[in-house]
Amino acid sequence: MRLTIERKPVKVMPDPTRVIARFFFNGEERAVELIRKILALDRDTVFGLTSPLLQDFSKRHRNITRKLLRNCERVKKYINLAGGDYENLDEYCKLLIGSYFTHEYSIESAAFFNPSVVPDPDQTNLEEGQLRVIISFRAVGEGHVSSVVFRRAIIDRNNDITVIPASNYIDEAEKIHNIVYHKRLFLQKAEEADINDEFIRAVTENLEDRFDYDQLKRLVLDAKARTRDEDILRQYNLILALSDSYRRITFSKDTDISDRVIFPISDFESKGIEDARFVKFTDDNGRVYYYATYTAYDGVHIMPKLLKTTDFYEFKTSPLNGAGAKNKNLALFPRKINGRYAMLSRIDGWNNYLMYSDNINEWDNPVKIQSPEYPWEFVQIGNCGSPIETEYGWLVLTHAVGSMRKYCIAASLLDINDPSIEIGRLKDPLIVPNPDEREGYVPNVVYSCGGIINNGELIIPYGLSDHSSGFATVSLDTLLDRLRNGG
Repeated sequence: MRLTIERKPVKVMPDPTRVIARFFFNGEERAVELIRKILALDRDTVFGLTSPLLQDFSKRHRNITRKLLRNCERVKKYINLAGGDYENLDEYCKLLIGSYFTHEYSIESAAFFNPSVVPDPDQTNLEEGQLRVIISFRAVGEGHVSSVVFRRAIIDRNNDITVIPASNYIDEAEKIHNIVYHKRLFLQKAEEADINDEFIRAVTENLEDRFDYDQLKRLVLDAKARTRDEDILRQYNLILALSDSYRRITFSKDTDISDRVIFPISDFESKGIEDARFVKFTDDNGRVYYYATYTAYDGVHIMPKLLKTTDFYEFKTSPLNGAGAKNKNLALFPRKINGRYAMLSRIDGWNNYLMYSDNINEWDNPVKIQSPEYPWEFVQIGNCGSPIETEYGWLVLTHAVGSMRKYCIAASLLDINDPSIEIGRLKDPLIVPNPDEREGYVPNVVYSCGGIINNGELIIPYGLSDHSSGFATVSLDTLLDRLRNGG
């Protein structure tokens, strides 16, 4: 039976009008001088500058005054150094100061791609055959900084897809430092990040087996106060950045899913949060969690991380540790296998590996299960998201790279009880870039971070040359038949 791919007419494009208000800082000396000039203005001038500013930017941001006041508070030290008294400042003066330390950032001005899809926790008020889904995307803005954003969509009984338009506002999450760290795992990650040996000893000697962010921060500040060595000071800043790799972030309950952006916070993510692979995970007790594996990148280090949520309002992040948590392309299975967590990885950059763990944050002993075989995958093979359970085995979407660094999407079938056994692999790709999909941020690339099954078809959201995103469907029975009978 012929394997037919249907490309849907729906495209999701980057939208440069989607902007967030971020803290903007140009150094201490300039900050003090700038604030001194603002403090010299009389009250009428301050009001005359602030009032139209609020009218203008309130149309672009939800509660812009809260953001400006928050950024003013962040420069409280420099206000006092400039001769002001932060606590007694007029509110309009605080808003004006905050505006000079705020800038807009267009999160998806460059690209909007590499989607993954999971069922929405809310499946109410649907017609027969419909499925409500949440789609995550990698959004890229100025400076090639990547973040995670979301859209909601409805898949109907014919598997036609309606992506719900985004709302007018978009907000970053609130950062909350109330995570408890496990010393052993923290030290392991610190050593991998080349953290100063002296400080590692200080953590070992002065902190309990479990400690919180405030305890760690006090230790860092005490250590920083005892040195003027710039290299060591940079190390201590790296430690605080590492601690941000464990955090809880929350969004206001009055936000739509399209309002929420998970934007890089720590230095370890300064160049982006890349290619989140979301999966609906069901534990042994039937409880459902949504996990995403993603890559944190600072321009030098690659840190695989895990994102966890139950409702897409509150997320917990943590690093993934161990010899198997290297490089990119980690993808979690949607349930335990033989009582253990299971994960696909690509630790060497060009082969697929399988590993098991009793701890979802620790991954060791990766075993190679797939290598490139066909010309269109000679450069590398990797997963395109978490495996999908079917009656005949684990269906794994794969990406592959061939000549001229041309990407394509294919599929494999792994044994349901022992995924190290490959039942079948397609001899030809499912999706290759069409002529109208070749041009973009990175030419000749199609790439997905996870598909979904609905109404007898595999639905594949995929990125188009690292610029925008589209959707394709294929008959599940036909695909499985091909995989079980020689590809």
